[in-house]
Amino acid sequence: MRFRHIFSETGSGLRRNLTMTLAVIMTMWVSLSLFGSGLLASQQVDLMKGRWYDKIEISIFLCTQDTKGDNCDPGQDTSQAQKDVIRQTLESNPEVAPGGVYFESKPEAYKEFQKAYEGNPIQDSLTVDQMQESFRVKLKNPEQYEGVVSSVAGLKGVQAVQDLRKYLDPFFSWLNLLQWGTIISSALLLFAAALQIGNTIRLAAFARRREIGIMRLVGASNLYITLPFLFEAVISAIVGAGLACVTLASGVYFIIMKKAEVSIQSLPWIGWNQALLAMSGVAIVGLLLAIIPTLITTRKYLRV
Repeated sequence: MRFRHIFSETGSGLRRNLTMTLAVIMTMWVSLSLFGSGLLASQQVDLMKGRWYDKIEISIFLCTQDTKGDNCDPGQDTSQAQKDVIRQTLESNPEVAPGGVYFESKPEAYKEFQKAYEGNPIQDSLTVDQMQESFRVKLKNPEQYEGVVSSVAGLKGVQAVQDLRKYLDPFFSWLNLLQWGTIISSALLLFAAALQIGNTIRLAAFARRREIGIMRLVGASNLYITLPFLFEAVISAIVGAGLACVTLASGVYFIIMKKAEVSIQSLPWIGWNQALLAMSGVAIVGLLLAIIPTLITTRKYLRV
């Protein structure tokens, strides 16, 4: 009987405040969708970093007769003694992975050049002697590379040091900025939804102040009085979170799986595992967003 009355009051409250309830649902739908998109974007960035950063190598290009540089002797290739010093410096560096130093000779560099430009007129523009020898260095941790670069940049025989991170870092910076922009925007909308839920509960409590007073007189507990308001908020949150989850699932399926994965197959893309994780986060945040403002508001406004 007690629960029947609670459910009856919940349904009555939803009908009385239908427009406010719809406004709460719409706000939560948009804000939770943005929040979930931020979670998906974060996982996408992590996947791309994991794929690309693991393949990052530092390339140390050596001097040739035709190259110029502060560490190069004019008209001379890097000597064998200079190569030995460079190799020893690299292999003794703690940031370099064990066995991570590979020397690429001129014939090997020419072979790679021919493969890269096969069928292109530029294929026959260079000879073996014009190719640059280089050391390819694999790092223990791609995030830590400054020590390797600084240790060899000033050595004799080193014409240039190339690190792919300087090209990837700006790209990932923009991705992270987009990710944080989405999360901040969703946080503001979530705060607006929390305020809206609080106002809805306050108006509902004011409209039912006579019933609440009678319930107080007959000895109803705070929990018994609070439950209908709490159920109203939770129902709104469940609907809003459900719509947000459908939006995220649709985005992953139609945008990622049907478009992005087909168009750019060389990149790793998020899938259902990441989508389920994001939707779980959306569901948890949605419930907290309903429960916390409701408990705070009812504690303040149900004192009749």
